[in-house]
Amino acid sequence: MTFPLFLQHLANAISLGSLYALIAIGYTMVYGILRLINFAHGDIFMMGAYVAFYGILLISLPWWLAFAVAVLLTSFIGILIDRGAYRPLRSAPRISALISAIGVSFFLQNFAIVVFSGRPKAFFRPPLFTRVFVIKGVNILSVTFFIPVIAFISLAALSYIIYRTKPGLAMRAVSHDMETARIMGVDVDRTIALTFALGSGLAAIGGIMWGLRYPQIQPLMGVIPGLKAFVAAILGGIGSVPGAMIGGFVLGLAEIMLVAFAPALAGYRDAFAFLILIVVLLLRPTGILGRRLEEKV
Repeated sequence: MTFPLFLQHLANAISLGSLYALIAIGYTMVYGILRLINFAHGDIFMMGAYVAFYGILLISLPWWLAFAVAVLLTSFIGILIDRGAYRPLRSAPRISALISAIGVSFFLQNFAIVVFSGRPKAFFRPPLFTRVFVIKGVNILSVTFFIPVIAFISLAALSYIIYRTKPGLAMRAVSHDMETARIMGVDVDRTIALTFALGSGLAAIGGIMWGLRYPQIQPLMGVIPGLKAFVAAILGGIGSVPGAMIGGFVLGLAEIMLVAFAPALAGYRDAFAFLILIVVLLLRPTGILGRRLEEKV
């Protein structure tokens, strides 16, 4: 493999890993607080892309405003999902919340099929993201560079909120011990709602970036990326935000490099991601940065 070609694969790997990291953080944040895998998270990713698409198509918003509105509305959708599907089950057995999450996922998929139709739609690409850079004879789209930059800015903003603000302190307190945090005066329901809002907002950013990178959206577009982001969260250490970031980048790098160095295995690209999940669960169930958590019945 020549160096320019390797450079192109590396750029694609970082871009894909950034998208996985944005989605994986939503999984890990919700799990860190509720010990719940929010299987509807990949479909929230899909909703973010559709809200941005229709904001440009129907309301004729400038693309940058449509993207910002999509992030805000998707965050609100995350709050509604928590309030309607998870909050009533706070004291119920954990399996009930898990079943509710699966139900929400199917609801969002079928809602999108009925309302938006199942036909794939071409996602709008602003000229800013369609420029082509020629590096050592290799053509690389500008969106390939923008995705990691936007991802790093988003992740830095999230880290600041979690580790430098009072709501972030409340989130960390609730993730450590919900009942003690409640006794200490933390509004647990509001803190959990904020967690869903932040995670859903990052998923919306990921959905928009995915639409820019692969300019086609459809109602089931969040299923495979959502599952792979779940693998990334497990790989990095479920419950650890930095771990989700690392897991996303590692998974993106592994996927792209598998295709680059073994083109004959390209058809097994998705299977390779889930093979990583099996290996991690067998050898290091806590992931790269995860810590062992006691299950609470």
